[in-house]
Amino acid sequence: MSTQDFLVELGTEELPPKALRKLSDAFTSGILTRINQAGLKHGAHQSFAAPRRLALLIRDLETNQPDKEVERRGPAVQAAFDAEGNPSKAAQGFARSCGVEVSDLDRLETKKGAWLVYRSVEQGKATSELLPSIISASLEELPIPKRMRWGKSRTEFVRPAQWLVTLLGNDVVDCEILGLKSGRETHGHRFHYDQTIAIEQPADYQKLLARTGFVVADYESRKETIRQQVEAEAQKLGGVAVIDEDLLDEVASLNEWPSALSGRFDDAFLEVPSEALISSMKEHQKYFHIENDKGELMPHFITITNIQSKDPSQVISGNEKVIRPRLADARFFYETDKKTTLDANREKLKPVVFQKILGSVFDKTERIARLSSFIAKQEDGNADNAKRAGELCKSDLVSEMVLEFTDLQGIMGMYYAENDGEQPDVCKALNEQYMPRFAGDQLPTTLTGCAVAIADKIDTITGIFGIKQPPSGSKDPFALRRATLGVLRIIVEKKLNLDLRALIGKAVDGYKAQGVELPAGEELTETVLDFMLERFRAWYQGEGISAEVFLSVRALKPSCPFDFDQRVKAVAEFGNLPEALALASANKRVSNILAKAGDVVIPDVIDAGLITEAAEKNLHNVLSASIAEVTPLLAEGNYSAAMNQLASLKEPVDTFFDEVMVNVDDEKVKLNRYALLKQLRSLFLHVADISLLQAS
Repeated sequence: MSTQDFLVELGTEELPPKALRKLSDAFTSGILTRINQAGLKHGAHQSFAAPRRLALLIRDLETNQPDKEVERRGPAVQAAFDAEGNPSKAAQGFARSCGVEVSDLDRLETKKGAWLVYRSVEQGKATSELLPSIISASLEELPIPKRMRWGKSRTEFVRPAQWLVTLLGNDVVDCEILGLKSGRETHGHRFHYDQTIAIEQPADYQKLLARTGFVVADYESRKETIRQQVEAEAQKLGGVAVIDEDLLDEVASLNEWPSALSGRFDDAFLEVPSEALISSMKEHQKYFHIENDKGELMPHFITITNIQSKDPSQVISGNEKVIRPRLADARFFYETDKKTTLDANREKLKPVVFQKILGSVFDKTERIARLSSFIAKQEDGNADNAKRAGELCKSDLVSEMVLEFTDLQGIMGMYYAENDGEQPDVCKALNEQYMPRFAGDQLPTTLTGCAVAIADKIDTITGIFGIKQPPSGSKDPFALRRATLGVLRIIVEKKLNLDLRALIGKAVDGYKAQGVELPAGEELTETVLDFMLERFRAWYQGEGISAEVFLSVRALKPSCPFDFDQRVKAVAEFGNLPEALALASANKRVSNILAKAGDVVIPDVIDAGLITEAAEKNLHNVLSASIAEVTPLLAEGNYSAAMNQLASLKEPVDTFFDEVMVNVDDEKVKLNRYALLKQLRSLFLHVADISLLQAS
């Protein structure tokens, strides 16, 4: 079957930069999915995305659908003919629906009998006939939250559509989409080449746009060009460019023909915290900042322009004029904020609502302070500093700087606390309270910071569950899942011996102390604990640990995250031992035997006088020795060593089940054997329910 390259390009007004990549991916996926569904084979493909265009090039696309054999099954032969062999109404109706006579129908023999069938060949359509609906459907399904109209048309899209290119080989695919008649003419750069460019064949698209139209259509290529230019500019200035990937994506989505230029600002602005200057440059002007070899901010910036200027100095001068008042604003906010202490700002939090049932942000700081102090005491930290940090942790939210640059919350609190003369770890904690801010982010470096970060998150999780507004599906307005993972990461990675049940209980007490009634009632602590422990599932999945290992520990519901993690690691290691599967199976068998015992009271102590079988005696002796060896290991939390020791029980356990009958007629002997099995299972249950490993 013949093939041709296919190109589709939709030209628009400037597309939203933060959505460009997502729109391009969805456009490509939608078209390829439908082409595959149509049974059309093709070669490699390449997506293109620029501020004014979405495009897709598909190599070697079949120009016709293959013919398809169609088989329709009708009534059973038994119901299709009467005793004389005449066709029934069912057979006649089926034949009529197929457009043939009954005599033209075939028979299909199956195990369940014979059936009338109609077989035909459906001619494949020309690809050029299919493409218009494929493109239209893909555009209709793009993830566009809000569509717009333009001109007098009722057509809607994310931005006004301006031109449409659809080429299959050298031929235009004739169609009308979004009110545009298809053609072969694209458009060049809005300033460098504001003219149409005729594309003769799809393969010419990328090179022709770059060579003639001053447009780098490939998104990744444009992004890499910007990265290289920014790094080169920074090197010229003797520094290193700090390239934020989100910012890089955004500027790549704003420029078709990028050119990096560097500018300068007054050294005097460096007296302002660097984070404030960086935020101002990045958020307002989309500038990259530069650091020296000590990691200090340099008084330079790099901007990306969408033109190749004949006089770059004019462009640089213009950018320097624009950034100066921005940085001056940041300096003004900083100097103004320093005139008021965080203590004074804290009073301004009283009318600021955290949640209408849970009270104000001021109330929240009271609860955080109380819980932070408790956490610090548990870890032999400075409870007074933790309490103080908790009290001040939200005071910078009402500062001029944070009101202007919300991403600086916590960071500015740290600087203002230093200005107020607070203790060093109190100052640090005001920034560290929000850590980790995202997956993989750094954790607090101080115990005070850990205490406030955990307290803040636990307070929110408990409060929101307390008013019965837990996350549902993809909705998680208070980011409780992220907060939970943050708590777990801090406790596990910092090796803190904190008990979630105790922390949640203290959080509940904090609300009660303020007279806040939580509708969730007495079940709240266990509900929150279950939610938090369940977050471990995805954590371990990401580490390649099986769900069965997680569930074996989860079954015991240990509420100390660090202890939970130690158990999981030990069980995962145990699962790799050759004895693991047999012992898991034995534990499952023991569990079933004890469950079937019903309400029978099983003794806690084994009567050695009732042990008669050799295999029974051996298991009892080995088990007693294991208990003596494993007990101190369990007390130390050395679960790996304990599980390795318990692996030695495989042979005596196997022999016991091979040679000893548990459910004998003698009631005392039976109960004594139950007690032996109970002791065996209890020993493993000090770490995990390994019977659940059978499924892994």
